[in-house]
Amino acid sequence: MPIAHPPLWMVLLAFVCALGPLVFFHELGHYLVARLFKVPAEIFSIGFGRELFGWTDRQGTRWKVAWLPLGGYVKFVGDMGPASTPADADSIPEELRDRAFQFRPVWQRFLIVLAGPMANFVLAIAILTCFFAFVGTPLSNAVGSVKPGGPAELAGIHAGDRILSIADRSTPTFADIFNVVGVRPNETVPLEFERGGRRFQVEVKLGSTDMVDPTGQHVRRGLLGTVASTEVEGPVGIVKAVPMAVEATGRLTRAIFDGIVQLVRGAISPKVIGGPIKIAKIAGANAQFGPLAFVELMALLSINLGFINLLPVPLLDGGHLFFYAVEAVRRRPLSAQALDWAFRGGLALILALLVFATFNDLGLWNQLERLIG
Repeated sequence: MPIAHPPLWMVLLAFVCALGPLVFFHELGHYLVARLFKVPAEIFSIGFGRELFGWTDRQGTRWKVAWLPLGGYVKFVGDMGPASTPADADSIPEELRDRAFQFRPVWQRFLIVLAGPMANFVLAIAILTCFFAFVGTPLSNAVGSVKPGGPAELAGIHAGDRILSIADRSTPTFADIFNVVGVRPNETVPLEFERGGRRFQVEVKLGSTDMVDPTGQHVRRGLLGTVASTEVEGPVGIVKAVPMAVEATGRLTRAIFDGIVQLVRGAISPKVIGGPIKIAKIAGANAQFGPLAFVELMALLSINLGFINLLPVPLLDGGHLFFYAVEAVRRRPLSAQALDWAFRGGLALILALLVFATFNDLGLWNQLERLIG
């Protein structure tokens, strides 16, 4: 069945509505912890480039929305620019020097930077908690049916079994099964399942299949050959929903890490890497299924945003955290020259990845392969 592509206006609107709140919460995490340590902020920006509209609060912070909605930043007193590179001390007003970001203790700077990604994880937990408490819980790990001749049937799995783990990854829901299997096409992995109260462990040779993602791109994914049971639990109490949301966020984070490891190993194609265009297409596709599907996507995107920002890449929050950890061990910061080269390298890496992802988003690699062929 062909995928109904959403109209362009829906794609653009969904992209802004999805990314805007996630960026806002991310930067709000930085801002609130900085306020806790009395570090003044000059600019709180959603987006980059020329300001579209904004206002200045009583503390002198300029809150603004810029025209390029691909992220955001908080510029603290003591920052040279949006990337939080330290400015020359002489350029900081004397009355603010003792409160400037770069002169705060390293543990305070560490917590201010860490607060951004953590805010995204907290937001995802809050969204999932509301889902579990008011909408319902995910499909369980119970097998509804087994496809004839598929890897699951060959491994001896029957309808009614519960798949407890695959490749040593816990799979309490069918979404977890999908995530673990999907990044392991044609691999042989251990699988643990439960039948009649007894546990069994087998080795299963996963298959592979070409799937069409929400953007219409063909991707290869692992295949187990099982169909989820229709066993669905209704909403649960808030006391139970919170730990369930925390555990689900942890498993989704691990699934992201798992996917990166499999990408590096070459088990899955680098063509699955997507950029802003792919995010916009996925947001638009989910918006067609209604607000619940769209908000659920926001939880997943929030986890992705938090995780990516923790990677130890200069210019990202994780790069700053790495430098602060080095500073704490050395008892002195890295030289300005070393930081400058690190930030230049980080910028080059991010730009290269963005170009590669954009080529994937536009399908240009496939076109190039056809031309070469």
